[in-house]
Amino acid sequence: MVQAIVGANWGDEGKGKITDMLAQEADIVVRFQGGANAGHTIINNYGKFALHTLPSGVFYDHTTSIIGNGVALNIPLLDKEIKGLLERGVPMPHILVSNRAQVVMSYHILLDQYEEERLGGKSFGSTKSGIAPFYSDKFAKIGFQVSELFDEDTLQEKVQRICELKNPLFEHLYHKPALTPEALLEELHGYRDTIAPLVADTGAFLAKALKDGKTVLLEGQLGTLKDPDHGIYPMVTSSSTLAGYGAVGAGVPPYEIKRIVAVSKAYSSAVGAGAFVSEIFGEEADRMRNHGGDGGEYGATTGRPRRMGWFDCVASKYGCQMQGATEVAFTVLDALGYLDEIPVCVGYEIDGEVTTDFPTTVQLEKAKPVLEVLPGWKCDIRGIRKYEELPENCRNYVEFIEKHLGFPITMVSNGPAREDIIYR
Repeated sequence: MVQAIVGANWGDEGKGKITDMLAQEADIVVRFQGGANAGHTIINNYGKFALHTLPSGVFYDHTTSIIGNGVALNIPLLDKEIKGLLERGVPMPHILVSNRAQVVMSYHILLDQYEEERLGGKSFGSTKSGIAPFYSDKFAKIGFQVSELFDEDTLQEKVQRICELKNPLFEHLYHKPALTPEALLEELHGYRDTIAPLVADTGAFLAKALKDGKTVLLEGQLGTLKDPDHGIYPMVTSSSTLAGYGAVGAGVPPYEIKRIVAVSKAYSSAVGAGAFVSEIFGEEADRMRNHGGDGGEYGATTGRPRRMGWFDCVASKYGCQMQGATEVAFTVLDALGYLDEIPVCVGYEIDGEVTTDFPTTVQLEKAKPVLEVLPGWKCDIRGIRKYEELPENCRNYVEFIEKHLGFPITMVSNGPAREDIIYR
C-alpha cells in the first residue's frame, strides 16, 4: 500500500513531524519532487534536525529511504546531510537514489541567484537553490540524469553543448564569467564518485516492494498553493506538489495510493512572495511568529521570518481537494493558546461578491478576507493526549475548521515532539 503526506497550503505545515511519525510503520519512505529548497524539521531522541533532501524516514533502521526520479538532486548537499546525521550519532540510513533522478548543477544555482538579482523588486522570492533553472533544463531535455554520470561519452558531448547554450546568458545577460567544459566535467566526475554507492533502479525496487505487500510512504515538499498548475502561479515552485504527482515522481501506479494525509497548520504562514489573503502584519504577526512552531516561524532552509496569517478555510479546503485528501493532520494548535479571540478566514470578498471557492491568482490579488471570530482557550494545551481533554473552545475551533474544510481532521498536533499528537 502507498500512503502520501502532502501540504494543504503554502508549505511549512509541519509535514516533517507527521512523516516521521508515520515512517515508524512504513517500510519505504520516498521523496518524490522538489529539491533542497525547503526543509522538514524533525525532533527526536537524537536531537533537532532540518532535513532538506533526505526523506524523514532516515532515523529508523527498518526503513529504506528513496530519493525518487522527480527530485532535483543536489549531490553535495545530500552528501553533507548524510554526514551531518552520522556526526550526531544517527546510524547510517539505508538510502537509494533513483538512476532516473536529475542533478542540480552549480550553474543552476548561479542562474537562480543572478536572475533574482536582475529582477530586483520584481523577484519571485526564490530560495536561490537553483530549482527553477534545474526544472527548466529538465523539460528542455538538457539536464543530467544520474545514469548519465556513468557514461563518459555522453558527458563529454553534453558539457560542450551546455557551454554553448548557457554562456550567452552568463556573459551577455548577467555579465558574469563563462562556464568551461573542463570545469563542468570535473564537477560531474565528483558527483559520480559521491553518489555511486547509492544509485539504484528505484522503480524496479518499488514495484517488487508493492508486490511483496510493503508499505510505502510518499513525502511531499511545500504544499498545494505552491504547485505550478494549481497554486498561486507564478509565485510557485517548479515541480508539482500534489499527491497525484507522487505516482510520477516515485514511479508507482496511481491506483496504489490509498491514503492521502493533507497537513494543515492551525494558522497560516508562508515563505516567499505571492498573494496571501489572511495575512497579518506588524506586532500582531510578530507575536504569532514567536509563539508558532518550535522556536518560532522561520524557514527551515533560509531562516527567513515566515509571513503570518489567520487560518484560511478557502485556501485550505481547496488545498485538501487538490491533494485528494482522505484525512487532515492539523498541526501547531498549541501556538494559539495566547489569544483571547481567534479570527478565521471563511470567505473571500472579490469585487463586492463573497466566494468560498479559491480563485486564480489574478482574482486572488483583489481578494479581501471575510473573517469570523472564535473565542480563544487561553491556556497551554501541550501534554494533552486525549481529544476530549482539550478545552471546549479549543475543540470548537478544530470542529469549526473541520466543518468548513469538509475533510475529517484525524490528527491534532499540540507540540513539536513526536509524541505530541492527539488521534481523533
